[in-house]
Amino acid sequence: MITVENLTKRYGPHPAVDDVSFQCDPGTVTGFLGPNGAGKSTTMRMICGLTAPTAGRATVSGRPYRELPNPGREVGVLLDASAQHAGRTGREALTLSAYTMGLDRREVAAKLDLVGLNAVAAKRRVRAYSLGMRQRLGLAQAMLGDPRVLILDEPANGLDPEGIFWMRGLLRDFADRGGTVLLSSHLLREVEAVADRLVVIGGGRIVAQGDKNELLAGGGTVVRARDDAALRQALKVAGLTAADSADACWCRPTPRQSARRRPMPASRSPSCVRLAAAASNSSSSP
Repeated sequence: MITVENLTKRYGPHPAVDDVSFQCDPGTVTGFLGPNGAGKSTTMRMICGLTAPTAGRATVSGRPYRELPNPGREVGVLLDASAQHAGRTGREALTLSAYTMGLDRREVAAKLDLVGLNAVAAKRRVRAYSLGMRQRLGLAQAMLGDPRVLILDEPANGLDPEGIFWMRGLLRDFADRGGTVLLSSHLLREVEAVADRLVVIGGGRIVAQGDKNELLAGGGTVVRARDDAALRQALKVAGLTAADSADACWCRPTPRQSARRRPMPASRSPSCVRLAAAASNSSSSP
C-alpha cells in the first residue's frame, strides 16, 4: 500500500507539489496522470525518499521509504530508465543489485527472461541499449526483489506498441496477485487499459481522483474564468446546468444534448477530455 498525505514541495516561493493526498491499495493499478511539469515525478521522488517534502508525508507498506530495512525487497522503483551505469552489461547491473539486496543470483536470469532480454541482450553494455531496452532493464531491476509495491514513472516511454501491450499484461498480473502499482503517464490512453483507479494532477494539485470507470463514465466539462459571476450568467443564458467545484464550474449536458451524443472511445469521452483539460488548465494557471 502507498499512502500520500498532504505532500507539498516548494522551491523558494514556487510550489511544485501542493497538498497532494491519495492512496494506492493492494491488488490495484493506480494511474497517475498529468501533463509534463504537473508534479508527477516530484511526488514520486518524495514517496521514494529522494526529495525531502516541505510538508506532508508518504509511506509505503505503512513506513516511510527511508525507514524500510531492505527497500528493494518491499518496493520496486523505476523513475528514470536512463539512470543506469552505461559501462555495465544488463546482466552485471542486475547482478550488482541482487548482491546489494542479498538475493540469489538465479533471480537475475529469471527477471531478464521475464522482461524479454535474452542472453545476447544481457551481455551488451547498457550504453548500446535503446530506450525501450533500458525500460525493460529498469522493470527487471524494479521487480528483482519480488516487491509488493511498484512505483513506475512513465515506463512506456520508448516501448513499441507490442512492448506496451506486454507491459500492461505484466503489471496487471502483478496487481492481480495482490501487488500495488503506481504508474505515471501524461497520456490517458497508456494507462486506461490497465488502471483500476486514476489520480489526475495539474499545477502540483490533485484535480480529480477515483475509480477509473466512474471518472470516465460521467459527461460534462470543467470551465474556469477570471470572472465567476460572468461565467455563471453566460452558462445560464446558454441553458446549461452548472455546479460549483473547488475552483471551477462543472457543466452538465441537458438530456436533449446527451441524447444526440454518439458513442466514442473512453480516451475521447467528455470525461476524459474534462480530466485532461482540468490538469492542463491547472498547470498553466498563474
